[in-house]
Amino acid sequence: MTRAKLDKKPQDVAAMFDGIAENYDLVNDVISLGQDRLWRKAAVNAVDAYSGELVLDLAAGTGTSSESFVRKGARVVACDFSLGMLRTGVRRRGGASKGGVTFAAGDALHLPFADETFDAVTISFGLRNVSDTDQALRELRRVTRVGGRLVICEFSHIPVGFVDKLYATYLMGALPRIAGAVSGRSESYDYLSESIMAWPTQPELARHLQDAGWSRVAWRNLSAGIVALHRGFRQK
Repeated sequence: MTRAKLDKKPQDVAAMFDGIAENYDLVNDVISLGQDRLWRKAAVNAVDAYSGELVLDLAAGTGTSSESFVRKGARVVACDFSLGMLRTGVRRRGGASKGGVTFAAGDALHLPFADETFDAVTISFGLRNVSDTDQALRELRRVTRVGGRLVICEFSHIPVGFVDKLYATYLMGALPRIAGAVSGRSESYDYLSESIMAWPTQPELARHLQDAGWSRVAWRNLSAGIVALHRGFRQK
């Protein structure tokens, strides 16, 4: 079993997700007590895609979240660099391009799309797995049309220090064991815990967005800060 480390070598991260693709959505439901569905719904509402728009759902995995963006008539490209995740999503949907969702393989650091292609770009629980956050944010801006928006949904930090420490105890102790019991791949979820602990705080990530050229950057916490939504716009 390939187990990614915090250096986040792309081949290791991709192989790790290939290995957990089949049970990925189920494990997410279990370890989040079903809250992952609420978090993804909040991201969809923040993107607020409408008819005629083209949305990039980066790190889309099996495309579970991508389906939600088409309800108002938008078209979605579900992009991921884990071929195992993409194959699972294509099989479940019955095709690589169906119902307004098109699957595409791609690396967040070198997106296979032309400049200013998308009206909105979004990434849920994937930016944390990229080896160069700043480059990924610049790439997302490059493929976004002027006036378009970015929404990031990612694990974050509870602002109250002692509560965040209690949560860290759960992350490092109980979470990998629970996920391992469901998936049989506890090593992957050791990485999940470690990567959350090492992730920037909400204000720090907001500064990364601003440094990458995004404007009107803001964030709001979900589940007391366990997850945060960050939003930005491309103004020029």
